[in-house]
Amino acid sequence: MRAASASFRPVATRRAFEEITSQIRGRLARQALRAGDRLPPERELAGQFHVSRNTLREALRSLEIAGLLELRKGATGGAFIKEGGGAAAVAGLADLYHLGAIQPQHLTEARIVIGAEVARLACTRRTKEDLEALAANVAAAEAATLRGDVVQRAHVNYEFHRLLARAARNPVLIVITDALMEMTRHFVESIGYMPNRYVMSSRHRLIACLRAKDGAAAAKEMEGMLRRLQRFHLAAYGRRK
Repeated sequence: MRAASASFRPVATRRAFEEITSQIRGRLARQALRAGDRLPPERELAGQFHVSRNTLREALRSLEIAGLLELRKGATGGAFIKEGGGAAAVAGLADLYHLGAIQPQHLTEARIVIGAEVARLACTRRTKEDLEALAANVAAAEAATLRGDVVQRAHVNYEFHRLLARAARNPVLIVITDALMEMTRHFVESIGYMPNRYVMSSRHRLIACLRAKDGAAAAKEMEGMLRRLQRFHLAAYGRRK
């Protein structure tokens, strides 16, 4: 754990908490603050910014909600810079879906575009461990199917896409995929599940492409499977309306 040593400038705006968050974000952008760093104690930090402790707390809570800070209580607590992650982005996109700003046709279209490119990249960047994790995931999905556990089967299927995104080694695509899977989960729960036979056969073909490092074939396989899902899901959504 590294204690942040750089001091901050006093703020004197009508929305002081926004200036505080801007300064901290700026330090993050310049890597003057890094994951795991602890900000100065609350009293000291409020003094540096020349603001009340209530104003400082408002700013820190805002950064906590954004997923940049972790606020810990106790003698060893304080405000810590969080490890990299996209929880706030995932939650934000899920909120947009619930508010209706993202419609099912937008969601399914985005899945096709992102999913195909994730599959293509994963072919060139995957490791042996990635292949093993993906194969184990497919086996778990098939076991859930045999048990008739459609909820667990769906959970495992969503995890397949998350594993594939991690195999692509691109943090932006990981966050986007996580968000797409979270929205898809809510969407599918509202319309019903697709028969798994369409998915499992595609999974085996996709893993063969990954083993062969055939990016073009992997992208084509993923796109074809996701287009079938799109037709099924949008038809089910249309019947529900």
